[in-house]
Amino acid sequence: MDRAGLLALLDRYQLRSPQENGNVDRIRSLVLEHARCFDRDCYPGHITASAWIVSRESHAVLLTHHRKLGRWLQLGGHTDGQADVLGAALREAEEESGLADFESMPLAAGPEILDVDIHLIPARAGEPAHEHHDIRFLLRVSEAQTIHRQKSESKAIRWFPGEGIEALFEEESLARMARKAASWLAREPVGPV
Repeated sequence: MDRAGLLALLDRYQLRSPQENGNVDRIRSLVLEHARCFDRDCYPGHITASAWIVSRESHAVLLTHHRKLGRWLQLGGHTDGQADVLGAALREAEEESGLADFESMPLAAGPEILDVDIHLIPARAGEPAHEHHDIRFLLRVSEAQTIHRQKSESKAIRWFPGEGIEALFEEESLARMARKAASWLAREPVGPV
């Protein structure tokens, strides 16, 4: 995937989620106007990639308690120059959880964006305030594997019951991903494929 591939994914996402045109248009502008949009030193913002991870067996959701932000979030991070945003989301999921054999959902459609989000990152040592333009994917994995937490980035990582997860956190971003994932998963088989 390259910049054109991301733009094609954004086009398909916008058709499914026209109520999010504002964010999609802002992300599209970033990609078109900044050739280095996948690099973490691209300002005023850059592309990041993350994953809403569900269990093949139970639809439980894997979240990490982010060390710097102090709250439960989906796994993900900087693309580090990688234009393949799905590949970056998979890499981050593997690095942060130690799990393997992720599947991108929905299975039949090929790569599709689950959600997009733009959020402000405050200025800190040597880095100005900037935006993360987060491209989010739905991944499925077996929860029978042992989790190996990346201690430098996470205080904890654990499975939460998928049913009603949106009520556990007061974060609209998590609730929105939970609703979208539940809708997609209702149309997918449970368990190993």
